[in-house]
Amino acid sequence: MDLDKLMSKHLTRAFDPSRTIAEETLQQLLRFLRSTPTSTNIQPNHFYVLATAEGKEHLVANLGERFQDNGEKILNASHTIILTTRADLPDSHVEEVFGKETADGRFPDPAKRALWQSMTRDFLNLRNYGYKDVNHWMEKQTYMALGMTMMAAAELGVEAMPLEGFDPTSVDKAFNIRETGHTTTVLLALGYPDLTKAYSGPISRFEADRLFTFV
Repeated sequence: MDLDKLMSKHLTRAFDPSRTIAEETLQQLLRFLRSTPTSTNIQPNHFYVLATAEGKEHLVANLGERFQDNGEKILNASHTIILTTRADLPDSHVEEVFGKETADGRFPDPAKRALWQSMTRDFLNLRNYGYKDVNHWMEKQTYMALGMTMMAAAELGVEAMPLEGFDPTSVDKAFNIRETGHTTTVLLALGYPDLTKAYSGPISRFEADRLFTFV
């Protein structure tokens, strides 16, 4: 990965509608998204991959009135992913995670598996009843997946644009998301840039001595 190149570029704000991500590249990116880590391996997400004009149009129609300026970005993108997060964390989901870990042989030693599950439950209880921030904590996992997937997209030569300009209630209703126990957190548009609309101005960031403290 060329980090110098990444540090000198702006995020794409306009996509070329004539270009589509190859299926092999898309599947590689989705495999990476599936592999992204989450705290305690809680995996609180479900991802809606909009690969058709109809799917993207349905999303645009339900962004909410104040967010229509994001419509063109989504329509011109090759694909858009709706990243959703669990609205709560029932025991049934935790047991499903433990069951999958056992089936995959993550902890073949029964004693280590029991310890891991006990530590996980203790941490989740802390989030639920101590910090009382389990929803915010789960959304942090979603944003970690978002950031890592954006970097993976760059490695594959694909532009990735995160979008927070939407009405989550409207999007949830349009795609029946809340019926699954999830809610929309953030959108990720993917594709190739419209070079005629690329922004070439300088990157503006605070200086290092404003941002870093070494202890």
